[in-house]
Amino acid sequence: MNEPIEKTDEQWRSDLTPTQYCVLREEGTERAFTSPLNNEKRRGRFVCAGCGQVLFHSEMKFDSGTGWPSFYTSLPGVFETKQDRSHFMERTEYHCARCGSHHGHLFEDGPAPTGLRYCNNGVSLKFEPE
Repeated sequence: MNEPIEKTDEQWRSDLTPTQYCVLREEGTERAFTSPLNNEKRRGRFVCAGCGQVLFHSEMKFDSGTGWPSFYTSLPGVFETKQDRSHFMERTEYHCARCGSHHGHLFEDGPAPTGLRYCNNGVSLKFEPE
């Protein structure tokens, strides 16, 4: 993992689109089925839109039917988690360990071999084809 990224709020606002800023820095959620990455099927890697850290490889992606890019695992050590008690439920939220950007929520309803579903906001990712 690379060195931590620290930026001022002004720097984040200038580096991100308004939608990216809302999701990555304010823990917002994009609307389901709006990200082109939800349908991305090419081989490659998914990186953090905030800092470029590699988070997932295309082999980890699956179609969850939820409307957000979903992955059954991530690369080791790339995320930190915390409990999210908003929306009248308890969920596990995950953020990029390098820059702190919000990516989504982790659920235990994914496919084998992990049974996990990293439900990721598409605007939090950039795809780099192989």
